[in-house]
Amino acid sequence: MSAQTIDRRAARLRRHRRIRKSVSGTSQRPRLAVFRSASNISAQVIDDQAGHTLVAASTEQTGVADGITGVAAAQEVGRIIAERAKEAGIDTVVFDRGGYIYHGRVAALADAARQAGLEF
Repeated sequence: MSAQTIDRRAARLRRHRRIRKSVSGTSQRPRLAVFRSASNISAQVIDDQAGHTLVAASTEQTGVADGITGVAAAQEVGRIIAERAKEAGIDTVVFDRGGYIYHGRVAALADAARQAGLEF
């Protein structure tokens, strides 16, 4: 890894810590946390008070985004996380972009989750 890679990762983690000071999930309104890697994207609905992940979806899971990548895969993960949250009785969440800019795959995941009925 180059120094630039480490600095970019450290900057994202600083942004994420700063966001997490004000964004916290409760049992009534859990946190929708997004993690984006170079090739995959994942989302979790988390109750921070209890310290439990309630539902999760990722492109790494079989049957979630088979054969699709990029923005299309992020949209599929957003749709699936919203469906799983609805099944668990969760209608509203607070969005945690994880220090990533709200653009591209992160925005596509959020928009797909909203269209599937999740409120935030």
